[in-house]
Amino acid sequence: MAMTEATKPQSLYLLGHPIAHSKSPVMYNAVYERLGLPWTYSPKDCATDDEARSFLDARDFLSVNITTPYKPLAFQAATAQAATAKLALGANVLVRKGDALIGFNTDGQGCVSYLERTGFSFAGKRVAVCGTGPTALSILHASSLAGADVALLVGRDKERTRRALEAYVERFGLMATATIDLPPARPHHRSFRTAYERTTFKFGSYATSEKALASADLIVNATPLGMKAGDAAPLDTALLRPSQTVFDAVYGHGETALVAAAREAGCTVFDGSGMLVAQAVATVLTVCDLADVEVKLEEAELFDTMAQAAGFDC
Repeated sequence: MAMTEATKPQSLYLLGHPIAHSKSPVMYNAVYERLGLPWTYSPKDCATDDEARSFLDARDFLSVNITTPYKPLAFQAATAQAATAKLALGANVLVRKGDALIGFNTDGQGCVSYLERTGFSFAGKRVAVCGTGPTALSILHASSLAGADVALLVGRDKERTRRALEAYVERFGLMATATIDLPPARPHHRSFRTAYERTTFKFGSYATSEKALASADLIVNATPLGMKAGDAAPLDTALLRPSQTVFDAVYGHGETALVAAAREAGCTVFDGSGMLVAQAVATVLTVCDLADVEVKLEEAELFDTMAQAAGFDC
């Protein structure tokens, strides 16, 4: 009998630096074991760009998840990029398919999927995303598709943030109008073109966006702030209001300054553990689809399997 991707051993990895704290290996190994696949998922901590590039160029893997700081590098290494990666200018998933290396970005999908799982609805909401990198752009885009009326990108430098947003909106517009409209990924979401036409995209710095931050329904931290003990919150936490939902993409380092301040302010607060699991669900489905492997578990079962393996209460 011929060996297939589902029956032969495969190597899958997490690439980044530092990644010792990551729960990804235990999560993915648990779910692939439950799916009956002889696949092994391991961490690959590369301290330099050259080391990471050499690892990717060798292509000795079925897929790789990519975290800070190598998402732009992974995007460059891909021979083909999905729209999610092109819009974010960064890939957090690479999948080998024959001679191709396909890049995806599941960060935004993971963030939105998890928040919707908690009961949050993006329809008509004002969303503020802190950061200008691939994770921030991915979340901004997914929020637009999920129904946000206003999507605000906030960074330390107003001009840099303006350039990042305008370039993203230009890419989005070209994709939205160049082909037939892409249908919504979920029944209650917008189509690709509708999201482009109906979302009001804004930008600003933390200093110039205080009013917008104070009036946002959802504030997302998609910056690295919080990954190290003692890191400050990315914004002035005195702006936080009890009616707001605050989501911090950081996890695994204890309570961040933003999460602590948001709890104190009476906000509805979530850390990044749920997003990690939700984007992992999206990754599993993508990898298995490209490997022609049938997944017989529902998304909720995949989520629960990985959350339990990681010890997350989400």
